[in-house]
Amino acid sequence: MDKSKETKTTDYPAFFRKRIFIIIAVSITPMILVSGIILYQFNRSYHEKVHAHLAELVLKHKQNIDGFLVEKLGNIRVLAKTFSFEELSDESFLRDRLEMLQRGYGPVFVDLGVINSQGLQVAYAGPFKLGKALYSTAGWFETAIKNEYVISDVFLGLRGLPHFIVTVRDNWKGESWIIRATIDFVAFNNLVGNIRVGETGFAFIMNREGELQTKPLFDVMPDKGPYLEFMKTKLKEKDDVQIVERKDAFGNKNIYVAAFLKGGDWLLVYQQRASDAFSDFRRALRVAFAIIILGGLAITSMAYLLSTRMAYRVARMDKERQMMDEQIVETGKLASVGELAAGIAHEINNPVAIMVEEAGWIEDLLEEEDFKEGKNLDEFERALKQIRTQGKRCKDITYKLLSFARKTDSRIQEVHLNDMLEELVAISAQRARYSNVTINTNFQSNLPLLEVSQSELQQVFLNLINNALDAMEKTGGKLEMSSKVEGDYVVVGVADNGPGIAKANLSRIFDPFFTTKQVGKGTGLGLSICYGIIKKMGGEIEVRSTVDVGTTFYVRIPLAKEKEKEEVVATT
Repeated sequence: MDKSKETKTTDYPAFFRKRIFIIIAVSITPMILVSGIILYQFNRSYHEKVHAHLAELVLKHKQNIDGFLVEKLGNIRVLAKTFSFEELSDESFLRDRLEMLQRGYGPVFVDLGVINSQGLQVAYAGPFKLGKALYSTAGWFETAIKNEYVISDVFLGLRGLPHFIVTVRDNWKGESWIIRATIDFVAFNNLVGNIRVGETGFAFIMNREGELQTKPLFDVMPDKGPYLEFMKTKLKEKDDVQIVERKDAFGNKNIYVAAFLKGGDWLLVYQQRASDAFSDFRRALRVAFAIIILGGLAITSMAYLLSTRMAYRVARMDKERQMMDEQIVETGKLASVGELAAGIAHEINNPVAIMVEEAGWIEDLLEEEDFKEGKNLDEFERALKQIRTQGKRCKDITYKLLSFARKTDSRIQEVHLNDMLEELVAISAQRARYSNVTINTNFQSNLPLLEVSQSELQQVFLNLINNALDAMEKTGGKLEMSSKVEGDYVVVGVADNGPGIAKANLSRIFDPFFTTKQVGKGTGLGLSICYGIIKKMGGEIEVRSTVDVGTTFYVRIPLAKEKEKEEVVATT
């Protein structure tokens, strides 16, 4: 056995190699294309997701920081509006106000000071010795004396420590005076330092001159990178967030997210390495590549096995060709019988048609007065009616013979089942009206396409519809047609409320030449043909019937299976 296999393989080397190449190309190319498209879309969506998350993070902290500044400014404004210059100039009173603020807000407020219009601090409450300090030449004082309230930049000042102040200007007896509060730099810096994502993400604040207002976690160079570009951007929206990806001086790609604070005077910047921000995506990418490689190896192995089997099968097919030739001879004999049946049917049709026409002509003659008074008129009319009835029966029989002999279009194609059923209902509508039958449909939408012979399937359902109309021809009734998906099948139901079929006959209705119709109205071939067609498609046909209730046929048509599709592609 092994020796014969080796011989067959060496007999078909070109076929073997070609099959392997086709299977690998057909299988791997779509996998690579689909994987590439999916990864590209995933990359885009993941980048958008990361950008949106960071933008939301920066926007949230921007609102928190702005809220912090507005709140502290509001506290000082309340002091200025609630108490007079004379009251706040009393250092013991001012010290009580500072203690009150520190009890309410913690050590955020470092000290308080009251400054007159000449820049002299007339009262001070705090841990430093800044009583009678002169601020007339300080830059922040020049701004504060001209504005109702000011939040300064971070500076060292007289105490030599980084801090910033909040000032509120008011009038007393025609002169301006200022109450100022120092905000704890550590507490403010922690608001920004808590913005951390991943291992390399951090945030800081800088002013429009590029001076740092907080201490960043890592070293930054505000005079380089995109920071100055952010500063040049005009503030379009209150909650506008800017995002860019740039390489730094060391060649590392970073994500920069920025938003303006304090009405555009400060810039909150969040910075993170792109490799850190997209680390999850990179891990997913490595897993995807590993799966693609393993899938490629599996496809190659399967291509080798399938090609080997196909080569062996072709070799066996060559040996079986002689047996097939003998079968072709037998098939030719059957084809001759089919042609003979078709010829006989055509030959019978011609005299039968003439016979029916002559009967009609005789019937017209009987309408004349000479024959109306004849004694045998009723017998003539009975004989003519019988001639026409038997002629129609002969025509039906020859039609069935032709249906066996005729070459129908059995090509497999994609069929929209609901559309085909709607067409058959439309074709049968006229006859249904004459028979006083109402046709109702209940088709499931979006049925999958079927890969079957459309002409054969039309023959099946048209036969079932005609049988139902025949059953209700005298009494009228309802014909219900439905379609739905059940598991691996599409199920079509054809139900009527006609007289039904006796239980004893249910097991025989698919037998050739068996019929429950009246003599001369059926040949017993229709359901047998339908049964053969559905079985050839791999489906099932079932009947349920109750006398005086009705009959329902269920036709189960298999859905196209993916594995079968792949085998068809592999063998082409």
